[in-house]
Amino acid sequence: MRHIFSDMTYYSLENIDIRSMATNDPRAFLASGNKHGMILDEIQNVPMLLSYIQGIADENPDRKFILSGSANFSMIKSVNQSLAGRTAVFELLPLSQDELNGTTDVDTLLFNGMYPSVWSRGMRGGFMYQIFVMTYLERDVRDLLMVKDLSVFQKFIRLCAARIGSVFNASELSNELGISVNTVKSWLSVLEASYLVIMLQPFYENTRKRLTKSGKLYFTDTGLACYLLGIESAAQLRRDKMRGALFENFIVTEALKNRLNNGKDNNLCFYRDSNMNEVDLLLKHEGKLTAVEIKSAETYHTDFEKGIKRFKSYFPDHVSRSAVVYTGNIEMPEREIGVINYAHFSRLLQQ
Repeated sequence: MRHIFSDMTYYSLENIDIRSMATNDPRAFLASGNKHGMILDEIQNVPMLLSYIQGIADENPDRKFILSGSANFSMIKSVNQSLAGRTAVFELLPLSQDELNGTTDVDTLLFNGMYPSVWSRGMRGGFMYQIFVMTYLERDVRDLLMVKDLSVFQKFIRLCAARIGSVFNASELSNELGISVNTVKSWLSVLEASYLVIMLQPFYENTRKRLTKSGKLYFTDTGLACYLLGIESAAQLRRDKMRGALFENFIVTEALKNRLNNGKDNNLCFYRDSNMNEVDLLLKHEGKLTAVEIKSAETYHTDFEKGIKRFKSYFPDHVSRSAVVYTGNIEMPEREIGVINYAHFSRLLQQ
């Protein structure tokens, strides 16, 4: 934000002195920025400012406020109440692959995850995620949910990580944890609201086929998922049974980041029917679909195309493009079903 809006005054409300100024005399504080406007980082720390900003925005529409916050469940509620109709909201997930400065092998990429501090500060991924879980998940989210037994909540999060890429079954988790289905759904909704997990919704079309109605679970960051799964290095990940699911997670979130970073809604979905015919990812664009099969293998095989071919035979007028994304180096993007290395996945998204 400071790079994009370099002509605006920047304040971090994480700073205790700044926060005190904003709380004790909000009018004077909001008037202290320059004529272009202000950047207020971590706005959820002083939500009362939003009401004052509403009045300023109404009286002086040319003055802009750039607001950011990391606690979505508290901040968005305050923004919607105080600044309804006056804001544009951008949801930013961890870094996309294209935003990283430099390249690395896929296992290191998956293990480290995409949070900025891992790459900008050289922080060890496993160490950062350990702190993240202790402070954010086990303190803030737990307090919000009023969880009495921390061990059950910890197990819930780890079981979610073990179900990456799987159709979510709340009853199954309920039985395994000894809690109600409603509790499972409540905990999951908060993980979604705080941008820790996403639910990829199933494709639905008027058809006689029995289609899956439940969503598939993914984490917004594979580094966090690796930590929760007990994976302690890229070398271990390379041999782990969850590698394929984590690679699928990575590609799905890359597609979602591309949408959100361009100010667009999440319109991604997947296909699965009662005969277990499946397409990992469907991207909607101008009434047509791009079908994507995701494989962590380095060697291409024509069997990878089965799901896409079956889907196209069911819905011949729906699919405009299709591709298999994998970790191999041989690429054939111009084929009817293209073959693309994961590092070039964004090219498919930009077409």
